[in-house]
Amino acid sequence: MKTFQKIVLSCLCGILFGSFAAVSFFAVREIGITVGLLEQNTNQQQVPEPQYTEETITVQSSDMAGDKKEQEQMVPVLYTVNTDVTEVVDEVMPAIVSITNHLTYNYYYYTKEADASGSGIIIGSNESELLVATNFHVIEDNDGITVTFADGADVAAQVKGTDATRDLAVIAVKIEDLDQETLDSIAIAKMGDSDALKVGEPVIAIGNALGYGQSVTTGVVSALDREMNMENVSGTFIQTDAAINPGNSGGALLNINGEVIGINSNKIGGSTVEGMGYAIPISAAKPIIEELSLKETRVLLPEEEQGYLGISGATTTAQEIMYYGYPEGVYVAKVYGDTAAEKAGVQQGDFIVSFDGETIKSMQSLANKLCYYAAGSTVEIEVMRQTARGYHKVTLEVTLGSKADMDRE
Repeated sequence: MKTFQKIVLSCLCGILFGSFAAVSFFAVREIGITVGLLEQNTNQQQVPEPQYTEETITVQSSDMAGDKKEQEQMVPVLYTVNTDVTEVVDEVMPAIVSITNHLTYNYYYYTKEADASGSGIIIGSNESELLVATNFHVIEDNDGITVTFADGADVAAQVKGTDATRDLAVIAVKIEDLDQETLDSIAIAKMGDSDALKVGEPVIAIGNALGYGQSVTTGVVSALDREMNMENVSGTFIQTDAAINPGNSGGALLNINGEVIGINSNKIGGSTVEGMGYAIPISAAKPIIEELSLKETRVLLPEEEQGYLGISGATTTAQEIMYYGYPEGVYVAKVYGDTAAEKAGVQQGDFIVSFDGETIKSMQSLANKLCYYAAGSTVEIEVMRQTARGYHKVTLEVTLGSKADMDRE
């Protein structure tokens, strides 16, 4: 009996000692954490605090007479941030195209044909065309344009309208050139509101980076209303740290809802600083794109049908612009007799800077434009003409001549 009592007493003592030791251990641990001598275990999974915002809703109530009335009330709304953009990409990718610009580089003693890559956004259609928005520099000085859709189909496109100063353009693809499989695979991009953007808001960039095909990068809005003025492109732009590389130009900058809030431009800012890409705000671009979409689509004409001005000229170089103050455009070295240019009043020494409302920067650009205008077409051109007070702009109406006129000359 005495032995049993000793066992029970020993157990009770053990329990009391263990309880005292445990309490002492946890007390010492908490004191250590409090004073900074010990670190709290962070390996345990932390449950995030729920995030709330406030939202205004309209509620109905009844007074004592039973009449209903409405009033606004602020209520807390639970929200979450989703970093998975796969659903957005799946939805928007069919609205993004790759663009290949087939062009010719003119050097002093030879010419070289090459292809340049860019991107575009399907913005709508009319009765006969699918319309694609892109950057002006993506399709500038082209000898031909090819659009590649999400299903891999390659189709020729034509320029519908351009705005060089805002680096915007709209090109068109004939619907009759698209097979049903491609038509079923494409989508029309949804336009967002860039005026509603906030710094720090997540964004997604989709485009034909480096010409390898469509790719996706993500980031945030780094800054808004960044004022830029370079290479004759000016305005205010969205700055983002989402990678925008050569080939991304003309592609879409999207918000987390998959709406287009900007048109990416690698030309603006370039790659001089890592993590600083720029996009044209869609709220500023939209009215310009809508205007360009209404222009007549120009189709490349056979040489014998193309219009001619009747001049010989040269592109003004950067050095001439800097040292002599020449306007950027085409210097008119000679005006041939009894041609469209002479009849319109073009003079030797003029600088052609605009043709049918579109900026002219080089002789190649002017020659490319003329390939889409038939002999007999009447267009407006703008020239910079030197006077005693400097250069001033003169607008002339020209009825284009034919190749036969030049052959006679």
